[in-house]
Amino acid sequence: MAAKDEPIVIKKYANRRLYNTGTSTYVTLEDLAEMVKKGEDFTVQDAKTGDDITHPVLTQIIFELENKDGQNMLPIPFLRQLIAYYGDQMQMIVPSFLEQSMLAFSKEQERFREQMKDALGKSPMDMMKIATPIKVLEEQTRRNMEMFQNAMRLFTPFPPAGSAPAAAPAEQARKETPEKPDDLQELKEQIAAMQRKLDTMS
Repeated sequence: MAAKDEPIVIKKYANRRLYNTGTSTYVTLEDLAEMVKKGEDFTVQDAKTGDDITHPVLTQIIFELENKDGQNMLPIPFLRQLIAYYGDQMQMIVPSFLEQSMLAFSKEQERFREQMKDALGKSPMDMMKIATPIKVLEEQTRRNMEMFQNAMRLFTPFPPAGSAPAAAPAEQARKETPEKPDDLQELKEQIAAMQRKLDTMS
C-alpha cells in the first residue's frame, strides 16, 4: 500500500494487464482515465523491469479517448504543429509552454464552470454572461501564442531563407535610440584624449 502522500503504483504485466497495487485489483485504461479525472496521482511501472512507463501509458489513454466518437479534443492543425516540433530545436521548450498554457486554462475553466452553474435556470440575458470566460480564454491563448512565438525567435539563430538579415542588437539599439548631444560630446572628448596620447608616444 502506498503512503497517502505518494502516488499509487500501477504495474503493467507482459500480457498488458494493469494491476493497481493500491486496491489490489486489475484495472483498465478507462479506469486510469477516471483516476486522472478524480485527481488521483499514480505512476505506471513495468512489472518485470520496474521501469517507469507512465508517459507512454498516459499517451495511450489519450489515443484511446481521441478515437471515441464525439470526444476529439486535439484539432488537426494542432497535431500537425506538434508533430513538426519533434526533432526541432524548439522541442525543448514546447513541453513547458504546453504545461503553463494548460495551467492557465485550468484556472480560467474553474471560473467558467462556476458562472455556468450560477446561470442555470436564469434568463437568456443572464446566460449570455457565460460568453465572458470564453473570451478570456481566447485572449489568454492568444497571449500564450505570442509569448511562444517570441521565445521561438530567441532560440532561432538564423532568419528564414529569403528574408532580410536582422540588425545586430547593438545596431538595432542605435537605430531605436539615437545618440544624444551629450553622448556625441563625450565621444569626441574620448577621441581627442586618444589622439593626445598618440601624439605624446610619437
